[in-house]
Order: sequence, then structure tokens, then C-alpha cells
Amino acid sequence: MHIKMILPALTEARSPFWRPIKYSLFPPLGLATLAAYCSPEDRIELQDEHVEEINREDEPDLVVIQVYITNAYRAYDLADHYRAKGAYVCLGGLHVSSLPGEAMAHADSIFIGPGEDIFPLFLKDLRTGCAKQVYRNVERNIGAIPPIRRDLIKRQLYLVPNSIVVSRGCPHHCDFCYKDAFYEGGNSFYTQRVDAALAEIDRLPGRHLYFLDDHLLGHQRFATGLFEGMKGMNRVFQGASTIDAILRGDLIERAAEAGMRSVFVGFETLSHGNLIQSNKRQNIGKDYEQAIRRLHDLGIMINGSFVFGLDDDGPDVFERTVEWAVKNSLTTCTFHILTPYPGTRLYRDMEAQGRILHRQWDRYDTRQVVYKTVGLSEEQLKKGYDRAYRSFYSWSNILRASFGHDQVKQVIKHFAYAGGWKKFEPLWNFMIKTQGLNKMLPLLESILSGVKRTDRPRPGGTSLSPFPAIA
Repeated sequence: MHIKMILPALTEARSPFWRPIKYSLFPPLGLATLAAYCSPEDRIELQDEHVEEINREDEPDLVVIQVYITNAYRAYDLADHYRAKGAYVCLGGLHVSSLPGEAMAHADSIFIGPGEDIFPLFLKDLRTGCAKQVYRNVERNIGAIPPIRRDLIKRQLYLVPNSIVVSRGCPHHCDFCYKDAFYEGGNSFYTQRVDAALAEIDRLPGRHLYFLDDHLLGHQRFATGLFEGMKGMNRVFQGASTIDAILRGDLIERAAEAGMRSVFVGFETLSHGNLIQSNKRQNIGKDYEQAIRRLHDLGIMINGSFVFGLDDDGPDVFERTVEWAVKNSLTTCTFHILTPYPGTRLYRDMEAQGRILHRQWDRYDTRQVVYKTVGLSEEQLKKGYDRAYRSFYSWSNILRASFGHDQVKQVIKHFAYAGGWKKFEPLWNFMIKTQGLNKMLPLLESILSGVKRTDRPRPGGTSLSPFPAIA
């Protein structure tokens, strides 16, 4: 059977203003994971429209398309195209789980929730001629998943080809999080076996890894075993964590010893009222600055995430947030306009209040205002969001944040990365468009691996070479 798996791109990917660096970071691991369940006799191709042009002239037997909110219209267009040619088309992903009725109009079968138990069952049904319209995840267990089909991934097209996921979901339930509808009705956070995760890491070439898990430190026993097993593997990696996990116990020290050089942290807001409103309980009452000091003492760089437009925000929220981030020497920041995704509690609440402005899904990209605001006008929110990015990544603030570190190595690394990443984005985009990115990877990895650990990391102790945070 000829199986084609597609990750469609955003509509803007076909515009001259497309920012390829943002969407050329990681390969589509979800599709490559599902491909591992196919028969060895199947002919499989995986196409990611963010990095290559989709071939629409072929005639596959089965088409599997991953759908998230901002590529939904493009996904439906491709699905309709292949159905008209006689292919059997399946749709799955976050948006399908959130709005299955909408997706069903464009598919022969849809997948709701994680696909590890759904997809092999679907393939069996399809081969026997009794495939169903709807497949809903029941079992939440990734202890025995087969190795990801990384041979289908075109590594040279990605900045971070060595991305990996060793858990599913998150133990927390923030009201604005897109993932809750995907994991509804069962365990919302579960992990691989430690030995299987280490085996997957061992199969990856080079030193550099990026864990795409929503919360790498979320399961203490698993994370402890993972970091212990990685200590002798000579890896450097990035991951995501909460403030709570960074402050609790010694898990972040174990992560640093295993090779963590950068961490994505969801600060989201400096307002206690906003934390309560968004059900961000893991941040309530936590000392943000203590967590930052702990990370800096370990030499771990920080990519801070912030959301603008929560109901407690006023016109001064942008300047206050940027000033706080610069003062605390966050290496990079990712700013978002609050976005009520379908399937979230935030969306249901706003819909009940009549605050949803429209359902043009390609505009639900956290860069545009799609709801009726409180405390800020729509124009204030959009302009403030744009201004926050310009201000944080100004040369003066990059310099100020860099000199907030105590050690010269960290000052240099911070300035080189924050400046190089944002101020030279046109160069990165050019390298991607000309497919010269793979020539940069050995140099990048050499830079990241240049500083050796001198002793066991501990708060107030040794400095580690940082690994860049992606903003």
C-alpha cells in the first residue's frame, strides 16, 4: 500500500513574509511515530510543507494528515483534493480532537486523541475492508511503542533534527492549554519506560537533543532515571519545565548534570490574579526569581513564555514584563496574545460570554486578537505585543540582560545567542531557503559543546555551557 503522511503548512507559508526559521526547527515526529506501525511492505512517504513543496500529482492509496488549528484550512484543502482522486483520507491531531464534527466533513476516518492504540487498529480494519469513520483513543500507554521511523525524516531540512518526545501530555490543566481536549477522558500525562527512552536517544547521531515534551521534569521518578541514564552519554539538550519542578528537590541539578543547557519555562504572567483566572496553579505562590537564580547558577539558559491579554492586564503590562525579563537576564522570551483554542475551558467560557470574535482558525496564531478584550482595547493589545518583542530584542536590552550574569562565559554566551538568534534571523531564513542549513549544524554543535563541566552542578556552584532556547 502506498501511504502518504502530510504535515500541512500555514497559509502564510506561501507568502513572501513567511518566516521559515520558526517552522523549520523540528521534523513531524508524530507522523513518523505512526509510520512505525505500518507494514514493511508498505511504501511510505512523509512530507512536511513547512520545508518542502507538497506533490499533489501522486496517487497514494492512503493519506494521513496531521491537523492543528492554524493549518486546518490547508489540511482540509489537501484532504478534499486526495479524496477526489480516490485516496482514503484520515485526519488526526489537536484540532481534529477539538472539533471532530468539522474535520469529519473532509475525511473518511478521523482520529480523536493520541494515536498509538488507534492507528494500528485502523490499519487492521482498513486492510480487511471494515474501517470506521471515528477512532477514539482508549489506552494511554507508550511503554511498548516501536522505534520512530526517522529514516522518513529529511534531516538536512531542519535546524533541530534530533528532536525527541519521551512522554505525552502534561500533569497540569491550564485553562488556555490546547492539549486538554486531546487527552480528555483519560490519563493526561504518561511516559515511556526509561530504558526505551534511553535507547531512542542512543539511536540519534551527534550530541545535540531537543526534548519536545510539554513537561520533561513532570514525572519525578521517570525524569530521575532518564537523567541518571544520560550522564554517560555525552549529550547536551533542551527541555521544558515548570517553576514548581525547578524549585522542588534536586531534579534540575540532575538534569544539568545529564546535559541540560536550556529550559523553556511558562512564566505566563506576573499577575497573581491572572494565574488564578487561567488555573495556572503550579505557578501560584512560587518565587520566579529564585527559580531563575537556580537555573543561572547551573549555567542553564532560559526561554521564558508570557501571555498578554488576560483579564487582569492593563496598558502597562508590556513594559513591566519586558523590564522584568531583562532585569532577570532571561536569554530569550516567547510572547503570546491570549488565544482561546476550541476544546479549552477558556474557549468555552468566552463563547458563553459572547467574547469570541470569529472562527477564522488561521488567525488563531497567538499573534492576533480573536476575542473581546477586558482592560485593554484590541488595538492596545496588538500594538503592545509587537512592541514587547521589539523592546526585549533591542540591542540595548540584549546587552543589559547579558551583563546581568555573574560569570564572563555566561555574559558572552547570552549576548552571542540572543543577538545571533534574533538579529540575524534573515541569515537563518536564507540558509533554510537555500538548503544550506545542514552546513551550519556542525559549527552550531561545536559552539554549544565548547564549555566543559568542572564538577557536579549545584545551586551557587559551577557554570555550564548553555544551550540556546528557541523563541
